[in-house]
Amino acid sequence: MKVRNGFSLLSVILLLAACGTAENAASGDSSSADEFTVKATEAETTEGDFIYRLVSEKEEYPSGGPVEIYAELEYIGEEAGIDIFHAGSAFFFPMEEKTRGFQLDYPMNEPLLMTTLTKDEPLREKYSGSGGYSEQDDAAYIEFTKQVMNNQFPEGYYVVNGFADFYTETPTGDKTEYQIRAEIDFKVVD
Repeated sequence: MKVRNGFSLLSVILLLAACGTAENAASGDSSSADEFTVKATEAETTEGDFIYRLVSEKEEYPSGGPVEIYAELEYIGEEAGIDIFHAGSAFFFPMEEKTRGFQLDYPMNEPLLMTTLTKDEPLREKYSGSGGYSEQDDAAYIEFTKQVMNNQFPEGYYVVNGFADFYTETPTGDKTEYQIRAEIDFKVVD
């Protein structure tokens, strides 16, 4: 008799656990943006003769709309200016949406470009969407990424792990490589 009651109790527990799992799977999210607190909408890092800034104009944005993020690189060295060498841009905006656990890469064209920075005059670039996917990715991830690629952000909590990636070169050909990082976060709410 004890074995039968134990089996019945185990069956009830498994049934309840299965119901809870189905409910979480149907909602698609294991958490919500409300569970997160925005820590920093602005970040600044100095490395050598350069200051890298990463900024979100707001702490919260409305769902389905664009986000206003930009990066700046400022030369603060002793010369009047300096040439930097980089890919299609010196700025990268990879991010993660924490409620879904989705990573958003920031693909970049890779020609070698040169930009001249004038001392104390920041080079600024606005974020305009990012991401990529393959047909093998999950349908929810593909839909999410398509929205972000068009700068139409779904509800969530986002962390941007931005960086400036470039190098400088002396007249004798010596190169100094830089990858200056900063992190900001923001929410998108309904």
